[in-house]
Amino acid sequence: MGKLRIGLIGAGSMGSLHARVISQSARAELSWVAEPRKAVGEDVASRFSSRWVAEPDFSSVDAVFVAAATEFHHRIAMDILDAGLPALVEKPLADTLEEASEIVETSARRDVPLMCGFLERYNPAIRTAMEFVERPIHVSASRHSPYVSRIRTGVASDLLIHDLDVLLRVFDEEPTAAEGHVGFFHPDSDSDAEDMADAIVDFPSGGIGIATASRTSQRKIRTLVITELDRQIELDLVRQDITIYRHVGHSPTGDSGLGYSQQTVIDIPVIRHQREPLATQLDRFIDVLDGTIDASTERDSLLPPHRLLDAVRKSAARRSPYR
Repeated sequence: MGKLRIGLIGAGSMGSLHARVISQSARAELSWVAEPRKAVGEDVASRFSSRWVAEPDFSSVDAVFVAAATEFHHRIAMDILDAGLPALVEKPLADTLEEASEIVETSARRDVPLMCGFLERYNPAIRTAMEFVERPIHVSASRHSPYVSRIRTGVASDLLIHDLDVLLRVFDEEPTAAEGHVGFFHPDSDSDAEDMADAIVDFPSGGIGIATASRTSQRKIRTLVITELDRQIELDLVRQDITIYRHVGHSPTGDSGLGYSQQTVIDIPVIRHQREPLATQLDRFIDVLDGTIDASTERDSLLPPHRLLDAVRKSAARRSPYR
């Protein structure tokens, strides 16, 4: 099989990253970059030895990646699937559960492969930790970033959905309850686009997952803390490291007994799978198309985080003031 011919819709920040990774792949080639802003599209296309087009040319490619703004995902994805082409759509598939469900259902009905850009599934630190996580009882995820004016949808669908997906994968269970809190703060945000979003998720095993996302932070924070009864696994996704803590004892110190001594064993495992997540995701997409990864299994993994996001949003909307 020759190189997979991929068309890319959207030449913004994420689109340019996809363009680079596709152009560097030995298994794919970037056929064109579709972008309504000609100067932006031509710049990305020329940097990665491709061509700019004002409108997608579905007849010239084998698959399409969608890196346009979230509010356009549904229409674009439906056009791609109607053309019978496999698609990778940046997260979220759409900004509502109803539209995301329609995309997935259309993909299944037409038997066309579909993936969503849940990039943390390919994060080396998370993939390494998932190899030894055994019985999580509490998982806490934080994803904070400085404000970016170009993103018009809320932080829940932009950032929080990543960690909702992580919670589902760590606990490997369907949630029993979800509670959401949102905050609106930035003067440049649209009135219906939240700037902070927190979620508390209950699981059948009794485990609790907490995820917090903000786009009003003064620095980038990406952390994941997985607690088990006998150890705590802390991941810093910015530095790409893992630290495991095991508490082994404590005692008072000094003659007065006013001090405190704690004994903790610290392990620092080697990060495996040291590869750029976008490149790993691209290879998985090609493997789905080749049939070495089941397309139905991949498709079935897409809606659960969208359903959880919808439950969190509905919970936040129902919340009444404290009295």
